[in-house]
This record gives sequence, C-alpha cells and structure tokens, in this order.
Amino acid sequence: MGTITKIGQIGVPAKNIERATAFYKEQLGLQLLFTTDTMAFFDCDGVRLFISLPEKEEFAHSSSILYFHVEDIQQAYEEYKEKGIVFIDEPHVVAKMGQTETWMVFFKDTEDNMHALMSEVVVR
Repeated sequence: MGTITKIGQIGVPAKNIERATAFYKEQLGLQLLFTTDTMAFFDCDGVRLFISLPEKEEFAHSSSILYFHVEDIQQAYEEYKEKGIVFIDEPHVVAKMGQTETWMVFFKDTEDNMHALMSEVVVR
C-alpha cells in the first residue's frame, strides 16, 4: 500500500561533516548509528536523522526546523547551554491549550540550521 505511515528519515545539510557530526553526537547527545565520508546517521527515537554534505547546490540550503522534544525544557536549556549550545532566546510559552502549555527555545547548529527544544507542560 502507498499510504504514508510515518517519517523514516529527516535530512539536514552540513557544510562540514566532522563538525556537524560532533555537534549532534557530543552536544545534543543523539545516538550515532554510522558515518561515511559525507554523511552521518543518528537515531532519534526511531526516526533517523541524516546529516550530509549536499550532493548538489539545490540541497545546500538551511533545513526545516527540527523540534526536539524534552520533558523539562528549563533543565534541558541549562544543560545544553553548559555543553556550549548557543540559544537565540530563552524558553517561553508559544501556545496554551486548556491546561497544557507548549514551551520552546530556539538554537542554531554548527551549520547554521535553526532548531528548537520543545516541551508540553501541564498547568494545574
């Protein structure tokens, strides 16, 4: 059947594969699956994150924003700051839905791609 059932892999362009691999492995702490001379593959809870040097110029643009889910956004923000990740803002509420708040904080990777940490917080 041709129905889409899930996202199997997300590609993120890199300018320097060694620097990008170190960022996602050492600073974000993602599990490295394997590398080649131009690619690195990480596991993100069953979704493969594919970091690569672009094959063609049309693939060399910044990626879509990846929103990495964390349980405690304030704690994650502090821990990642200690690992040298530079955030462009501080954790903040972006939406309120009933008793749930969605919090986000944005950062760039070493390849100038924008990403975010996100957390769903139940307010009592």
